Amino acid sequence: MNIGNVQIEGKALLAPMAGVADRAFRELCVSYGAAGVTSEMVSAKGFTMGDRKSKSLLMLSEKERPAAVQIFGDSPEILAKAAKDALIFEPYWIDINMGCPAPKIAGNGGGASLMKNPQLAQNIAGAVVKALEDTDIPTTVKFRTGWDAEHINCVEFAKRMEDVGVAAVTVHGRTKEQMYAPGINYDAIAEIKRTVKIPVIGNGDITDGPTASVMLERTGCDAVAVGRGAQGRPWVFHQINAYLSPELRIIPEPPMSEIMRVMINHVQKICEYKGESIGIKEARKHAAWYIKGFKGAAQYRADIGKLSSLDELTELACRILQSHEA
Repeated sequence: MNIGNVQIEGKALLAPMAGVADRAFRELCVSYGAAGVTSEMVSAKGFTMGDRKSKSLLMLSEKERPAAVQIFGDSPEILAKAAKDALIFEPYWIDINMGCPAPKIAGNGGGASLMKNPQLAQNIAGAVVKALEDTDIPTTVKFRTGWDAEHINCVEFAKRMEDVGVAAVTVHGRTKEQMYAPGINYDAIAEIKRTVKIPVIGNGDITDGPTASVMLERTGCDAVAVGRGAQGRPWVFHQINAYLSPELRIIPEPPMSEIMRVMINHVQKICEYKGESIGIKEARKHAAWYIKGFKGAAQYRADIGKLSSLDELTELACRILQSHEA
């Protein structure tokens, strides 16, 4: 699959996730075979006004490429400027978020609310494409099937994006109203794929090789974007790549010792990049995901919520291992 002039080697990309897909996690997922990653979403307005946090969220490292940065907002002019300014981070492409259902985003004119205003969405995408026309950096857009069940407009939406020069689209197979409730609208994604000539990336409920295969087969999409299915399971990309290979290999979940090793490694990287004080707090949710389904997970989660140092996490990992082996 090519996104503009960017060649993507593989079928499974890491979806952008606010508060989750930071540099440490993106690098980890790439090490397990993610074909591409995208930064956490950043407010175009905040970034262009010099917000420090926005800048740090957009930083990309050499270990996580091919990588994109994602911006959101409701002003064509501001998003165009943000896209241009974001080139200092050397992204392979710029992604525009038009699918986030969070009230603080969609309630302020950004994210999924743009699906209620396709013309504004098209103007935004067109402005970003135009701002980047003197570069070789393509523009992509991520959106949902619609605002609610009565307003499924993703096919028209995708066509509008293609018409202004967007190089690829990622479609989450749910409406904004559905949030993350069970059930994916494969038919809507399939219809988009039949309608546009640009690459279509399917997103939603992809947790392993079989679910990735179902998305690809039922929609005809060019690739998949894995979001929540990678939380606490960065090796899911290795599993998907193996399942989609000609040999159709099934790779089981890692043993407990390996899960604990990856978890500690991951948290060490978070702390290295953000400092231990901030890092360990942010790491708590990741640690909770790593132990999901473990015997005694409820008590371990309570312990994770109190973590204040890397040493405490290592001690907890040892306790979990000992309990498992007993």
